[in-house]
Amino acid sequence: MNIANNWKDYEILDMANGEKLERWGEVILVRPDPQIIWKQKSFPKKWNHVNAKYHRSTSGGGNWEYEKSMPQSWQIQYKDLSFQIKPMGFKHTGLFPEQAVNWDWMIEKIKKENRTIKVLNLFAYTGGATVACSYAGAEVCHVDSSKGMVTWAKENLQVSELKQRPVRFIVDDVFKFVNREIRRKNTYDAIIMDPPSYGRGTNGEVWKFEENLPELVELCSKVLSERPLFFLINSYTTGISSTVLENILNLTINKKNKGKVSCGEIGLPMTGSSLVLPCGIYGRWEA
Repeated sequence: MNIANNWKDYEILDMANGEKLERWGEVILVRPDPQIIWKQKSFPKKWNHVNAKYHRSTSGGGNWEYEKSMPQSWQIQYKDLSFQIKPMGFKHTGLFPEQAVNWDWMIEKIKKENRTIKVLNLFAYTGGATVACSYAGAEVCHVDSSKGMVTWAKENLQVSELKQRPVRFIVDDVFKFVNREIRRKNTYDAIIMDPPSYGRGTNGEVWKFEENLPELVELCSKVLSERPLFFLINSYTTGISSTVLENILNLTINKKNKGKVSCGEIGLPMTGSSLVLPCGIYGRWEA
């Protein structure tokens, strides 16, 4: 497992009873997590100091309970990168801190190249990977079907002092966008995708991970440049093994561009403990 253990502004303080106690800068949050099935709290006293807690509803969704005064939004840093944090509906904060392991990997690969790398970031959300690749010197095309998430990504680029970097922001369905890029004969040296389990595009297009992911990866192989650098798939879909992502990459990207394919889990450490929270999977192809 690749563990995101280089954070200073984020940490898991404890986890038990289906919840994680987290520090985001100076703000302490409690959020549900289905992986935390054990009952024992390692540090019970730490749970007494909480700014906000997300309560999941049995009928779906949920709500935040604010226990102390706290800002509506605030910033945290990861190394030289900065991000805007805001408590959102369905427990999210706008950032997945475990993705830092992928940011580090992408930054290293891009910086080693003596050329400008063009990156396509699909299902790009609030732009963690966009910020990382821009910081490394890449040109990025950021695609997401949510206008609000694209606006948030622009904010993250700005607070990281990267707003002058060449980033193209697109609000669109990923299938439609990639098909247009094929017709335009536009290509990219690196592709990142973080597809949801289920979602809808800008005009109600339905996305289902198991049905649509292989087709999308095959489609994306047609917009890879002649010298591709990497192809990264992230997933939080329950029940999917990282080996599935490795198999898809071997059947598509690695057939046309012989390289190295790997897969695995990503996770977050708990401070003062040997416990690690598994947070998702990845599949990587690299030249």
